Amino acid sequence: MEDIVIAGRIALVVIPLLVFRYIYKRGKKKQQRLADIAQREKYGGFEAIESVERDGMIILRSRQIPDLSEEEYSEYMERDSHRDRNIMDLRLILSDIIDDIDDDLPEEEIDDDEQRIMELGVRSEWIEENQQPLNEHSMLVAEEEIGSGITVTEAPEDDDMDERLIREGGKSGAVQVTLSWDDYNDLDLHVFCPNEERIYFNNKTSDCGGVLDVDMNVKPVSNNPVENVVWQDFPPAGKYKVGVHFYKHFRKKRSKKTCKFRLRVVVGDDSKEFQGSITYGQAIQMVTTFTIIPNTAKE
Repeated sequence: MEDIVIAGRIALVVIPLLVFRYIYKRGKKKQQRLADIAQREKYGGFEAIESVERDGMIILRSRQIPDLSEEEYSEYMERDSHRDRNIMDLRLILSDIIDDIDDDLPEEEIDDDEQRIMELGVRSEWIEENQQPLNEHSMLVAEEEIGSGITVTEAPEDDDMDERLIREGGKSGAVQVTLSWDDYNDLDLHVFCPNEERIYFNNKTSDCGGVLDVDMNVKPVSNNPVENVVWQDFPPAGKYKVGVHFYKHFRKKRSKKTCKFRLRVVVGDDSKEFQGSITYGQAIQMVTTFTIIPNTAKE
């Protein structure tokens, strides 16, 4: 009887907390939804599915979340929650950084080259041990057709993406996907190709010609990093999906667990900018999708 009473008391405390947490999260999501729409209106948006012709190619772009109806948005958020649960169920959040970290704790020092090489080794070991669940999670993410990025008509005035690319020796080409952010965290660029291959830090050169030629902040060495995937020539026709993953949070220089980023996709002479944010522990975010179709009607 005493156990039943204790269980009842616990339930009286826990259930309201769970309800409050659910309501709070729904409220936060609604606020983010309104903020996304406002940002889209501020910078200018595009048609839900945009089609342009460049260099003998037809480029189709997917819809982004501000383009969705309320019902579609609700369905998207359910899928997004499922992906977040999936990355936790597969234990793909690095165990040494899953606990909340006090921002007042001492900052990490920038490591020298030898220590960075050691970190690369640790990362490789973790990838090798978790390759199967990583692939499983990426396959789930690749099912998403809606982009989470907010499309903008022009880059911010202080955007220095090109300068960062030049600094790191990043190449340009017929198709180029570039990611930048402004803190010491380790974000990773993932490009899903039509042949089901994924270009990312553990597969930098793809059979379809894409190359990840800049991969930064394996250790927290820069607060203005950039990553870059490029095809020197036009890649095979098909659908390409661009994802961003918050791989590791570093306790350095007020780097937060929610990170804003900018993404640029260039196909031929057509360029589009996207803005977004991702929180440590979230699933890989599918930021945008574009499809390249040969224009057979072109003479």
